[in-house]
Amino acid sequence: MRLLPAILMLAVAAPVVAQDKAPAKSHKDAMVAEVEANWAKPPVDETAAVSRGTVTVKGERIAYTATAGTLTIRDNDAKPTASLFYTAYTKDGGGNRPVTFFYNGGPGSPTIWLHMGSFAPVRVNTTTPDYVHPAPYSFGPNPESLIDKTDMVFIDAIGAGWSRPLGDKTGKDFWGVDQDADAFARAITRYLDKNSRWTSPKFLFGESYGTLRSGAVAALLEDRGVSLSGIVLFSTIMNYGVRQPGYDQNYMVLFPGYAATAWYHQRLANRPADLASFLVEVRGFVSGAYAAALAKGDTISPGEAQAVAKQMAAYTGLSEAFILRANLRIDLGHFQTELLRDRRVSTGRLDSRYLLTVADANADSPIDDPASTAITGAYIANFMEYATRTLGYKTDMPYKLSARESGFEWDWRHRAPGSNGPQLAPNTAVDLAHMMRTNPYVKVLFMNGYYDMATPFYGAEFDANHMQLDESRRRNISFKYYEAGHMIYLNPQALTQMHQDLGAWYDAAR
Repeated sequence: MRLLPAILMLAVAAPVVAQDKAPAKSHKDAMVAEVEANWAKPPVDETAAVSRGTVTVKGERIAYTATAGTLTIRDNDAKPTASLFYTAYTKDGGGNRPVTFFYNGGPGSPTIWLHMGSFAPVRVNTTTPDYVHPAPYSFGPNPESLIDKTDMVFIDAIGAGWSRPLGDKTGKDFWGVDQDADAFARAITRYLDKNSRWTSPKFLFGESYGTLRSGAVAALLEDRGVSLSGIVLFSTIMNYGVRQPGYDQNYMVLFPGYAATAWYHQRLANRPADLASFLVEVRGFVSGAYAAALAKGDTISPGEAQAVAKQMAAYTGLSEAFILRANLRIDLGHFQTELLRDRRVSTGRLDSRYLLTVADANADSPIDDPASTAITGAYIANFMEYATRTLGYKTDMPYKLSARESGFEWDWRHRAPGSNGPQLAPNTAVDLAHMMRTNPYVKVLFMNGYYDMATPFYGAEFDANHMQLDESRRRNISFKYYEAGHMIYLNPQALTQMHQDLGAWYDAAR
């Protein structure tokens, strides 16, 4: 009888002994473990490759430090959630000078385009509207760099470039209007923390979807104690609601760009000498007779429709018959293929000065955007060479030119400040207006290309004029225009003018 407790104890203890022994790994498990051990992963610990360079801007030789590395953002419990790649340029001995955060759009795009084409100390040399010749490319010091006015930080969106989620997070945790804005706001505050830049004048510079991001990021930063000195909205789209089917505003937004394109390609019977003055007249038509005609919908009289179509034809070079068949509402793809159909070419979307020879002259929309394909190879090749050889950044991860791959789906819901629920189509002009009412000193600069049909200049004007700001706040908003497309910096003449405009704006905004 005394043996029974001992037997029971052995029976209970036996499984414990068995659990202490690690199960033998199969050959397959060992192979998987070996592969994972050599898997290139984003770093949780922040990395930094530091180099130095010089550039001459407006006759001044400026020495700067370049830092290519990663910023680790964390949730409110300090858990790492993502690693964002950035490249920063700081003027040596510059003290507590302004710092500007740059990002591209997409959504889901890295910031290679702004980095390699605009205001960094180096750039790819381009002319427009020309295709860039294959390698070797023209790349080198940028005499129009903004390093004379501000330090610069170029940041890649999560899932693009070398920016990646960390731990159990996936791209879907960041692919949305509000999720993305929160990530960028955290990355910016992390940079301020890491580099002791909290008391520096702070600016945002967003391009394309990056302008929609800026409205949301600016409001978040203000709420989190980061007051901005200025925001540059470059090729602006803040309001996606107007692009929903059934809304007429987008036809109004596009029309002045159609007129500018027709003027450039000399399709107007009575072509004015000056583009800017011509577009003042076109804007008046759009906000007046055209807006009134569209507002009447199907109740418009045949006579009024005919009169409006006649004026539209005079401004765009399209036929009255074509315009009437479209019920006065010209889709962008139809305009691109119709304007120069007799020449068997379509116009570009990012820059309507670029032309694409079409295989089917009866097509109703272009099959490609020549303004994009013309420069992509030069930007990619030069960045990869520059990042590894000059900046010295080393990683085995691929540089993703877009987060838009299998499984990518953007969450367009957005909760604007003071709203009762999320908008299904975001308009962050509401966020921007809220932030401007809170911060009476922030300056906002809209920079627009006349030939940009992706984010038309009239859309930026429309949204800015409907932010319901008082006169004191409206005085903080300014506009600049250039004979260029979406990527204004591709035009070297426009780049020079932009540097001059931005220099004066930074001086006034500090």
